[in-house]
Amino acid sequence: MAGSSLLALLDDIATILDDVSVMTKLAAKKTAGVLGDDLALNAQQVTGVKADRELPVVWAVAKGSTVNKAILVPAALAISAVVPWLVTPLLMVGGLFLCFEGFEKLAHKFMHSKDEDDAHHAELTQALADPKVDLVAIEKDKIKGAVRTDFILSAEIIAIALGVVATEPFMNRVLVLLGVAVLMTVGVYGLVAGIVKLDDAGLFLSQRSGDSAGARFSRGLGVGILKGAPWLMKSLSVAGTAAMFLVGGGILTHGIAPLHHGIEGLAERAGSVSGIGGVLHALTPPVANAVVGLVAGALTLAVVLGVKRVLRKG
Repeated sequence: MAGSSLLALLDDIATILDDVSVMTKLAAKKTAGVLGDDLALNAQQVTGVKADRELPVVWAVAKGSTVNKAILVPAALAISAVVPWLVTPLLMVGGLFLCFEGFEKLAHKFMHSKDEDDAHHAELTQALADPKVDLVAIEKDKIKGAVRTDFILSAEIIAIALGVVATEPFMNRVLVLLGVAVLMTVGVYGLVAGIVKLDDAGLFLSQRSGDSAGARFSRGLGVGILKGAPWLMKSLSVAGTAAMFLVGGGILTHGIAPLHHGIEGLAERAGSVSGIGGVLHALTPPVANAVVGLVAGALTLAVVLGVKRVLRKG
């Protein structure tokens, strides 16, 4: 009996762990849209720091991110246990904020010229070259800014993950949120560390001496990395912004039942088109979510700007 009870217990534990693994993967997939923006934003936050201080700054921000999640995960679990009805509204607020943040990025492209951005970059570069500038203060400011940004994005990630497992047993929620928090922190800041050192790696490889095939390959690879690094950052930023509309819009449409059912019906009708129905059926929901995200972001930004204008006049 004892042996069979032990085997039954082990089987139950294995089943629970398998369920947690599946839910963690699902939660990670749901939050992946936020990660593109998280990765790009945090990599950009480290720009303007001396090369030998890049990794220490990333490490400092990663520690701040860990503290953020140590606050957010228990808070999310407490909400799900005490006021579970609040999970959906919080998720909707997080989705709306994603749409707002994404549209604000687009608006910035139109409201600020390339010359203004170039002038800001030149000013920062000149300041870093000035021996009178307090680099320690600049570094601390960058770390504080990155940790604040991380707190917002981490809150969105935790809220989305909680929405996935809101109806699961409490212990499963604990394990999934902890798993997501660890995976996102290690993954994001591991990649950020790699991205900010890409230029150093490219420079090192491009300066390799010798006429051997290996040396020539290394130099070519180094030059390629140096040319590709800026494009990688731009691609991350674009992908992150697009993901904000897709994920944020998706959260909003799922939270508004008539809209969600309307998109499902539209996808079914699109799927009936001969020849390309399968493709249209697959593309309709994400495109509709992105459109909803764009509209929601534009309206939210208009409201925020209007409130700011009224407060300034007051």
